[in-house]
Amino acid sequence: MKQNVFVVGMDRFNLEKLRRLPEAEECDFHAALYIDEIRNVSRYDMDALIATAEQRIKETPGGIHAVVSYFDFPATDLVPIIAKTFGIPGPDLESMLKCQHKYWSRLAQQQVIPDHIPAFHAFDPADDDPFASIGMKFPFWIKPFRSFRSFLAFRITNKEQFSKHIRKIRENIRFIHEPFIYLLKKYDMPPEIAYMKESCLAEKPLYGHQCTLEGYVFDGDVVIYGIVDSIRDRHFSSFSRYEYPSSLPDDVQNRMAGVCRRVIRHIELDYSVFNVEFFYDQSRDEVNLLEINPRISQSHADLFEKVHGVSHHRVMLQIAMGRKPDPLGKHGEFDYAAKFMHRTFEPGKVTKVPSGEEIASIADEMPGTIIKPRVSEGQQLSELQIQDSYSYELEDIFIGADSRNELVDKYHRVLEKISFSIER
Repeated sequence: MKQNVFVVGMDRFNLEKLRRLPEAEECDFHAALYIDEIRNVSRYDMDALIATAEQRIKETPGGIHAVVSYFDFPATDLVPIIAKTFGIPGPDLESMLKCQHKYWSRLAQQQVIPDHIPAFHAFDPADDDPFASIGMKFPFWIKPFRSFRSFLAFRITNKEQFSKHIRKIRENIRFIHEPFIYLLKKYDMPPEIAYMKESCLAEKPLYGHQCTLEGYVFDGDVVIYGIVDSIRDRHFSSFSRYEYPSSLPDDVQNRMAGVCRRVIRHIELDYSVFNVEFFYDQSRDEVNLLEINPRISQSHADLFEKVHGVSHHRVMLQIAMGRKPDPLGKHGEFDYAAKFMHRTFEPGKVTKVPSGEEIASIADEMPGTIIKPRVSEGQQLSELQIQDSYSYELEDIFIGADSRNELVDKYHRVLEKISFSIER
């Protein structure tokens, strides 16, 4: 009898990754929630989402054996709730929420890795003068306690800029913050965190080479299995691509892994995958932790598949099935892989997107290349949901190559062959 694996936020792209795993033969994949139930929605009703997921699980013959998710809010937050409700393997809810609540996570990090985090301060954007309560010199970042894709995160270099961006935060913060805090209260998280008046974090910028450590913890054993470089646009704070494997020296990667293990153990995260973002400041020879996400990064899945022959969805699935993950190995078609985020930095109306024929032609010419448009014709970029604060993502382009330079060369060839038109 096959095991029923429920996915919170099921979508076609990642379902195809799951079905290519060695374990797929023994699994039936079901949607606890579909992607369109957690993305491009007007609001998050957490009780309704939980009830929908539980109903689908109860109505499925054979019940549930595992629950997974590769998406951020609210999917990752629901995994431990579902696991506990049905008595299946899964992480502890408090440890998961502690990772995802930016201020709570910083407090935990401060106890064990104080030399590897920036100065930070919690504040209430609704205060009459929130700027006065921060007390930091420019520059610094402001961001909500809970967000993703850098939604409502702003780099502040002067007071006028702060005033402009705080208005935008006040207008939009409830969308994610309120349902997230509802979960903290509903599931009896520490009252000093769940009932905080503050809802935003200010912290000093981190500098240098940014990367993400992908790993898991199983029965207290913390394992790092891959490090992905995060490369930003030269003139903006938006990501231009993720590149794997990392170009950082081995000793720097090992130092990051050591810091990561200490904080993951301290938070008491267990039976979970995670990705942890770091900066390496070469001028100071420092490694600094940006944030912890208790899930795989689905943005990195195709990169692992191209290099290892299997995506790290396998690690996620094995953990959810109560098994210690197998090493990924080295059986991929390429030595290097990247996900490029094709962006524009001005609003406008999308009047043309790449055709299916264009995309198929590129895949024929450059095997392994995948193009995923994120917009459609007639769409106003300003109406896109959960974008970073500085750009609009038009499409994701996944490329494999035999060298780092070839990755970039292929990307430019792709851009020459596809047609995007934006009416300003």
